[in-house]
Amino acid sequence: MVKKVKVGIVGLGRLGRQHAENLAFRIPNCELTAVCSVIEAEITEIQEKWQIPYGYTSYDEMLTNKELDAIFIASPSGFHCDQIIKALDAGFHVFSEKPLGLYLEEALEVQKAVEKHADKVFMLGFMRRYDRSYAAAKQKIENGDIGEPTLIRCYGLDPASQMDNFLKFAKANYSGGLFLDMSVHDFDLARWYMGTEAQEVWAIGGAYSRPEFEDIQDAETGAAMVRFENNAIGIFVAGRNSAHGYHIETEIIGTKGSIRIGTLPERDQIVLMQENGAVKECYDGFLERFEQAFSSEVEEFAHCILEGKKPDVTVHDGVESTRLGYACKKSFETRQLVNIQAEQLVKN
Repeated sequence: MVKKVKVGIVGLGRLGRQHAENLAFRIPNCELTAVCSVIEAEITEIQEKWQIPYGYTSYDEMLTNKELDAIFIASPSGFHCDQIIKALDAGFHVFSEKPLGLYLEEALEVQKAVEKHADKVFMLGFMRRYDRSYAAAKQKIENGDIGEPTLIRCYGLDPASQMDNFLKFAKANYSGGLFLDMSVHDFDLARWYMGTEAQEVWAIGGAYSRPEFEDIQDAETGAAMVRFENNAIGIFVAGRNSAHGYHIETEIIGTKGSIRIGTLPERDQIVLMQENGAVKECYDGFLERFEQAFSSEVEEFAHCILEGKKPDVTVHDGVESTRLGYACKKSFETRQLVNIQAEQLVKN
């Protein structure tokens, strides 16, 4: 009989619930054994509906469950660092949603903990690497199909319909700001595709339709221009006010060609033609767009545990993406060009 990885998940919000459902029903060699949330009704519902053996309102209590092999962290971003370190210290393999934390110092502490527990599998949820289109683009770059990558352009736009929900989340200080919350996926892709680290960044943004973003010192829509160590260019745009739906687009330009991913955020191959013209429906959120990738990344996590391997996404990827995201946040808030390497030297 094939061994199954017994997983306890903390956080049962929108993304956490999707991960929990994947673990319970869609991930080979995984078994959702425990759920943890501060909202008792969420625990009761899932335990009864899916027949999950254990439910906890205390994360520390869940970590005493010796039946578990791994902890899956899908809680708000501000809790990630503490929960990752505690789970590793308790002897568990750990999968954590992005980001590592809201502050670079926290991310570096997690890196130390992961290195200390080198016998455990740690994986960070940069799911776009596991999306078939993004993975195919990586392979084409590795094949030299576009020559040397010189510029990457990333758009990350959330549906306007979700702004009220996001503002509640952000006002509770759970997001870390536009660049750390949204663009961190694009920063990871940029490092992955370009094969280099960021050197300096200039970030701007503002509150254009919802002044509440100014109250929390965040941007409703923002943009960053990055110079990488090899002089390659990064252009990143993130926003919360996409009228047509969820829109994630990436372009990599090289010396011999270019690749575009997700230029049209179309849901399917249907074109509706009526009095409004020819209409193609768009994705309404990240859960729908990256449904396959969310499953594939956790399949890889389980495979690494069972086979004694380490995933391609490392804690270092989380640290460097956080470093760039935090530099963008600083640049946006101070309206200054930030030299990332100089900042690192000062801190060291």
